[in-house]
Amino acid sequence: MSPTFEEVRLSLPHIELAAHLFGPEDGLPVIALHGWLDNANSFARLAPKLKGLRIIALDMAGHGHSGHRPNGAGYALWDYAHDVLQVAEQLGWQRFGLLGHSMGAIVSLVLAGSLPERISHLALIDGVIPPTDKGENAAERMGMALQAQLDLREKRKPVYHTLDRAIEARMKGLVAVSREAAQLLAQRGLMPVPGGYTWRTDNRLTLPSPLRLTEEQAMAFVQRIQCPAHLVVAADGMLARHPALLERLPFSREQLPGGHHLHLNDEAGADLVADCFNRFFAIP
Repeated sequence: MSPTFEEVRLSLPHIELAAHLFGPEDGLPVIALHGWLDNANSFARLAPKLKGLRIIALDMAGHGHSGHRPNGAGYALWDYAHDVLQVAEQLGWQRFGLLGHSMGAIVSLVLAGSLPERISHLALIDGVIPPTDKGENAAERMGMALQAQLDLREKRKPVYHTLDRAIEARMKGLVAVSREAAQLLAQRGLMPVPGGYTWRTDNRLTLPSPLRLTEEQAMAFVQRIQCPAHLVVAADGMLARHPALLERLPFSREQLPGGHHLHLNDEAGADLVADCFNRFFAIP
C-alpha cells in the first residue's frame, strides 16, 4: 500500500503525539481516534477513501509512536479528550469533526457531549458510550484497579522471536483481526528488543479503569451532542450484541457486514464504511 499520508509529530504542552495527516489542506478538519491497543494505521485503508476531509489520525498517548504518560499518570478517557483538544488548539481548529473507532469512538462521544460547540460531525465505528457499572460497585472496582497497579511492577511485555509470531498474536488478540490488518497495526506498533520484537504500547494501558460511569451518567454525554452523528455498527462486532442500547441513541446508524475492525480488515469493508461516511460528511 503506497503512502497517502504525511507523518507528523505534535509537541503538545504535556506530551508528544505522532500522527498521519490525510487529505487536502482546505478540507473539513477531522481528528481520527483509533481503538484500544491499536494505532494510527487503523485508518490506513479508510482515510484515503474519504473525500474533502483534512484528517489527522493520531497515535493516541501510550500507543504507536506517541509518548507515554509520565510516571504516576493514567489513561482515563477524559485525559484522551484533553489530548484531542490540545491537538485542535495547536492546529488552530476551533470547530472540527471526530472519526472514532471503538475506544476512539467513546472518547469522541465524551468530547462531543462535553463541548458540543466545538464538534461539527461525529462519525463512530462500533463504539459509542463509555463502559458503565452500577454505583454500588464503585469501591470494589477501585480496590481491584489499585491492586492491579501494584501488580503491574512484576508484569513484562511478551517478546516475539519473529515479526510473523507477533502478527499472529495480534490476529488472535482480544478482538480478532485479519492478517493484513494485524500487519498494518504491527508495522506501527512493534519495536525491536533483545531477542526479537515487542509492542510499543504502554503497559499501563492494560490496567482496569478505577472508575466507571453509571448508565445515566454515560447517556448524559449522548443527550448534549448537537452536531450530526452517524454510527456504523459491525454486524459481527461488539455493539450488535446490545440492541436495547442502540435503540436509545438519537443518532443515524447503519449496520454493515464484518467484524469489529470492519474498516481495516479488508478493502471491501473499508469501501462500505467510506461510502457511508462520505454521504454523512457531505451533510452541511
